[in-house]
Amino acid sequence: MGRHRTAPAWGLLLAAAWTAGCAVGPRYVAPAVTPPAAYKETPPADAGKDWAAARPADAVARGAWWTVYGDPALNGLEAQIEAGNETLKAAQARFLQARALVRSARAAYLPQVGAAAGVTPGAQSGNKPLRSPLAPRTYTDYLVSGDVSWEPDLWQRIGRTVEASRAAAQASAADAESVRLALHAECAVDYFVLRGLDAQKQLLDDSVAAYEKTLELTQARHAGGLASGADVAQAETQLETTRAQDIDTDVQRAQVEHAIAVLVGQPASTFSIARRPLTTPPPSIPPGVPSQLLERRPDIAAAERRVAAANAEVGLAQAAYYPLVLLNGAGGFEAGSIGDWFRGLSAFWSLGPAAAMTVFDGGRRRAVSEQARAAYDQAVAGYRQTVLEAFEEVEDSLVALRVLGVEAKTTDAAVAAAQRSLALAMSRYRGGVASYLEVTAAQTAALSDQRTAVGILTRRMTASVLLIQALGGGWNASTLPSGNPGP
Repeated sequence: MGRHRTAPAWGLLLAAAWTAGCAVGPRYVAPAVTPPAAYKETPPADAGKDWAAARPADAVARGAWWTVYGDPALNGLEAQIEAGNETLKAAQARFLQARALVRSARAAYLPQVGAAAGVTPGAQSGNKPLRSPLAPRTYTDYLVSGDVSWEPDLWQRIGRTVEASRAAAQASAADAESVRLALHAECAVDYFVLRGLDAQKQLLDDSVAAYEKTLELTQARHAGGLASGADVAQAETQLETTRAQDIDTDVQRAQVEHAIAVLVGQPASTFSIARRPLTTPPPSIPPGVPSQLLERRPDIAAAERRVAAANAEVGLAQAAYYPLVLLNGAGGFEAGSIGDWFRGLSAFWSLGPAAAMTVFDGGRRRAVSEQARAAYDQAVAGYRQTVLEAFEEVEDSLVALRVLGVEAKTTDAAVAAAQRSLALAMSRYRGGVASYLEVTAAQTAALSDQRTAVGILTRRMTASVLLIQALGGGWNASTLPSGNPGP
């Protein structure tokens, strides 16, 4: 038996269509933050070549920021991360999951259509009360039907769900970019540490060779009665101590090389990097102005998108206070014999709106709403904390580069002085006017200063990488996906 739509039903449907899109809940506005006018460590005009004003920024802005170092080996390793790093693949897969959830949420805008068909034999009880004795006991029900259900989005319940899932997907995309940036930066840091160890190895190899010659000289002088056995023992001690330090660099280098292998997605057993000492200073990395940092850091973008998602969840919680309106329709054919299945009298249909509303829930909706608002406040605090930490990281890297640049000049002067002192001590020792103790002290000072200089150069290179990472590596928030994926 069919049911006809009544005028009130039509009125409710029109009202639903008219009011659809009326958003419930707060309108989203990005949380306010006030960046500083300038970085505390902004260098003066005469700070040196590490602070050249603009040119290197063009290369950084392209995204492949590691090319500013002009190292083909580093470029090759960085290129392997995109295809081989499993951590990056996992982050990208999480974004694909989040994007699929957006499509799932958007599907609620469209009607849900179902269909069913069946042939059901059955039998009535012969002793059923009020059953006509002329009616057959057995029967077969032939049924084919379809149904349609559509929820007009009166209070933006669906819209808020889509908004939340879209913002979450954008946050996931920014998270993936943060992972990508961190992996590329880690690869560059490890690479320069490796090159620094190569420089340490070369320095220690040269020192071992020089100490071997010194030992031979001391043994010859001892044989000629010009040096004591204590001098020979001191020369042997100096040589063997330096050899031990030389060997130890091999362990450190192997471990760093293994770490790079994991980053590029290769087994450590089959991966190797040719030795090449670190010699060149870092390129110029201009920091720009602080206000740009809010758009250049993917972690800041992710935090801001999570605030937007939390804001949408507040609106979704408030929508629970309003009625749920559905427009339902069904129709089909039902008959007791297959011959009567598609005759006019076998047809049935129904169409009409329905509304449901929770009248009393013991405060559950209020609790959910309060929870959503607290989650929003938490997201805002997380966003502002992320901004503060971002500026801290930039300032840390800037001060490291500035101080290490000054320290490098001082250390270079110390190395030059130590080498002059060693040359004089060796000359005096060969001439018999100085003890071997003077040579030992000069050798120790020279090697220490040289190793310090290599360590500072390594730290300068890694500090420049960390500065690029702190500045976002050329990423920009405008590259975030729209959050409206296709089918």
